[in-house]
Amino acid sequence: MENQSIVTEFILVGFSNDPQMQILLFLVFLIIYAMTLLGNLAIMLVIRTEASLHSPMFFFLSHLAFMDICYSSATIPKMLQNFTAKQKTISWEGCTAQIFFFLQAGCADVALLWVMAYDRYVAICVPLNYSRIMIQQTCRQLVWAAWTAGSLMAVANTLPLVDLSFCRENTIHHYTCEIPSLLPLSCSETHTNYMLIHTSSIIYGLMAFPTISISYSYIIFTILRSHSAKSRSKAFSTCSSHLIVVILFYITAFLRCLMPSSRSTTVLETVVSIQYSILTPMLNPIIYSLKNQEIKTALGKNLSKVAMSL
Repeated sequence: MENQSIVTEFILVGFSNDPQMQILLFLVFLIIYAMTLLGNLAIMLVIRTEASLHSPMFFFLSHLAFMDICYSSATIPKMLQNFTAKQKTISWEGCTAQIFFFLQAGCADVALLWVMAYDRYVAICVPLNYSRIMIQQTCRQLVWAAWTAGSLMAVANTLPLVDLSFCRENTIHHYTCEIPSLLPLSCSETHTNYMLIHTSSIIYGLMAFPTISISYSYIIFTILRSHSAKSRSKAFSTCSSHLIVVILFYITAFLRCLMPSSRSTTVLETVVSIQYSILTPMLNPIIYSLKNQEIKTALGKNLSKVAMSL
């Protein structure tokens, strides 16, 4: 190692070296990022300004929108910069910071989806106790718990990276810094790092996904027992949007974490990574807007106000 230079920055290969293709990709991902920001900001603004949406479910939804903005902003701006730059590099400090904030927002997102499943379970399965259980203080504590869980996961997986040395290859065959793409480049022993990311992914997944599945099993059973067709339709509409978001995010995110690491990123790894890190934050507000009548009504109301003021 003494005769080898220590790597202080990495090259992010991205998707293509073709200049014309890079311009096209820049425009595509710029549109996706703009839609992500506008969609989630619209959800947050509507929930904040519309009094009829000041309930725990929409309180959690507004925080999910904020987490999605943080989540996509951890990677997409740097990716857009690299599309237009001659040197597609990122410093070691920038790489670890990107990993930390990406994991923090992503894991907080996972925890909040669990909280939202619990909220729907209480609302549908024990509605008489809903107002007593889901008080404002409890909702805030659950959101802070989600951010705390995300921060702990980020620290646990990012801090051990500080002890690694990179003295050979510095080319990351991916569009962003991700631990599975970074570890194969290290000339240090990375067994502990692999164990940490796999163990934390499994524990986090086993704590969250089965709990959400059980919650929705009870929810679906309770909905089917309802005698009112209108209440069944409303409950299914609300819960189906949440389930779609959970499936899109959980399956692809944990599949990526558990994939075997290699120096070159496969097409499948890239597609899976794009789905959970770029497309899901954009699709979340669209899914909730289309499936939730209250959100659609509030958005239409606010758009009408804006149109009348012009």
